[in-house]
Amino acid sequence: MREPVELRRQRILSVVESRGAVKVSALAAELDVSVVTVRRDVEELARDGRLRRGHGVARPVREPVPTAPAPAARGEEPGGDAGAVALVVPERHTYLYETLHGARSVLEESGIRIALHIAPPSAGAERPLVERALADGARGLLIAPRWRSARSEELDYGWLANVGVPTVLMERRPRPGSALHALDSVCSDHWYGIHLAVDHLVSLGHRRIVLAARDDSPTARSIRTAFAEIAAARPEVAQWSVVLSSPQAVPGPDTPAPAEPRGSAGAGDGRAVLDLAALLRERGVTGVVLHGDVDALMLVQRLAESGVEVPRDCSVVAYDDVVAALGSPPLTAVAPPKAEIGRAAAELLLHRLSGGAGASGPVRRTELLPTLKVRGSAQEPPRPTD
Repeated sequence: MREPVELRRQRILSVVESRGAVKVSALAAELDVSVVTVRRDVEELARDGRLRRGHGVARPVREPVPTAPAPAARGEEPGGDAGAVALVVPERHTYLYETLHGARSVLEESGIRIALHIAPPSAGAERPLVERALADGARGLLIAPRWRSARSEELDYGWLANVGVPTVLMERRPRPGSALHALDSVCSDHWYGIHLAVDHLVSLGHRRIVLAARDDSPTARSIRTAFAEIAAARPEVAQWSVVLSSPQAVPGPDTPAPAEPRGSAGAGDGRAVLDLAALLRERGVTGVVLHGDVDALMLVQRLAESGVEVPRDCSVVAYDDVVAALGSPPLTAVAPPKAEIGRAAAELLLHRLSGGAGASGPVRRTELLPTLKVRGSAQEPPRPTD
């Protein structure tokens, strides 16, 4: 199923706003779509005033604020990343691009030059980017590693704990007791986000609830664990299950999947390929939490194709709220504070770089609470027929 148009255009905006002027041909290659499609998207975005276009080039509405490079150290060649803050995020990750923009706004307002590094999807891609940035003189690091599996996360702990410059993790919470436990981090409280989703469905009268979630990111793993804990602890929930939101939403063949949480309330096979309509009919499920937004929109479409109408037959709460509002119907969604995560991470890094009182104080592990955006995809469950 093709990527929603608005999501693709949001990705175009993310690239242009983070890098400045970008060739249309380069955007097409990065987004893996045709030049004709990107050119049409750029024209529409320019018509809406969301970016500017030139001959074969897309430009942000507001050009990045130029900042003077820090003076080169003795014996150091000027240029490169000297004096900059390195910002490392995964390629093609719209959720974290919003976090990136939040961090960027704080750094630019402070006159700090940014060296943006986009990590490709290959395992261990962040390390060489960070090492290159440090070799070029970066004085601080904001990073959101991809960490598709628990194993890939653990492999990064050693080197990332010893980069030698102030570092803040964005939207990542390392395993307790690990080498990165004592590293500054700013993260959404995903337990609370899932609590909001389950509580909303329970308050509407739903008693059989499924989480259809990804399993290829730290956020996904946090959401799956939180759902199992919360659903098992709610006496109102008669049955709950955890399944994959997409057959592709797994870490990959080279990394073993973490064990699935199970509970007395009835957990499901979290590794099975999802036929959500069949699951709803077999188990009498009336409420579903879906992670992330694109998977949620596709699953709602598949439900409609199978004769299951949202919210008449099944209520849906999405998790991410990147494009959930664009669904038909618009999806009620848990909205992590993505941009605020980036802003808080950048402010914390600036505090560490300031050299002022308290700059070398205790490690900070900050959590920001998501909110629930109520739209049209959840209502009271249908009454059973005689």
